[in-house]
Amino acid sequence: MEKAKRVLLKLSGEALAGEGGKGFDEATVKAVAKQVKPSACEGTEIGIVIGGGNFWRGRQSNAIDRTKADQIGMLATVMNCIYVSEIFRSEGMETEIFTPFACGTMTKLFSKDAVNACFREGKVVFFAGGTGHPYFSTDTGIVLRAIEMDADIILLAKAVDGVYDSDPRTNPDAKKYDKVSIEEVIEKKLGVVDLTASIMCMENHMPMAVFGLGEKDSIRNAMQGNITGTVVTVE
Repeated sequence: MEKAKRVLLKLSGEALAGEGGKGFDEATVKAVAKQVKPSACEGTEIGIVIGGGNFWRGRQSNAIDRTKADQIGMLATVMNCIYVSEIFRSEGMETEIFTPFACGTMTKLFSKDAVNACFREGKVVFFAGGTGHPYFSTDTGIVLRAIEMDADIILLAKAVDGVYDSDPRTNPDAKKYDKVSIEEVIEKKLGVVDLTASIMCMENHMPMAVFGLGEKDSIRNAMQGNITGTVVTVE
């Protein structure tokens, strides 16, 4: 693949927690920052969305209303973005955090013009708070922002190293795709992103690439167009 000018990178909250599974692992986050920095310095425009699974995973109790549970999840992503943004700053990058709802002075309210201004200034932009509405995942959030911001591609750094025809953790004969169409992803329910996000990618021709976060220099390579995992095509 050609190197993209503007990318949106999705990181899982659990991955940032390291082996502990909860909270933050500074060494893990610093390693991510060190991989992102060269591309940022070379002029790649980078937006980042982070899940909230290291703090909160969906509706964890039937005593909590679904809308309120989703709001907790949105705030978990804000905490993640504030932390990761600061680690990026400690590695010498300029950053800005945007949310779809007001968070006092901690973040800026999302607008396309404001984000484009940040990109022109060479800042790494964090999109926190999902879509700002319940019943929508961070998968839908990153696809929405990628479409709004005219990104070239969405990069999904996951625990698995690509897209398979079945779960490689339970099926040793699972087949890994080098390329797969978004139509096949939807038809076979391959679970790259959730169904709403997949349909948005298909309708708006937004390609994705899936690769293993744990692989050496995987983020750096993906931002250079060297995808070792799976490319999801939208032709």
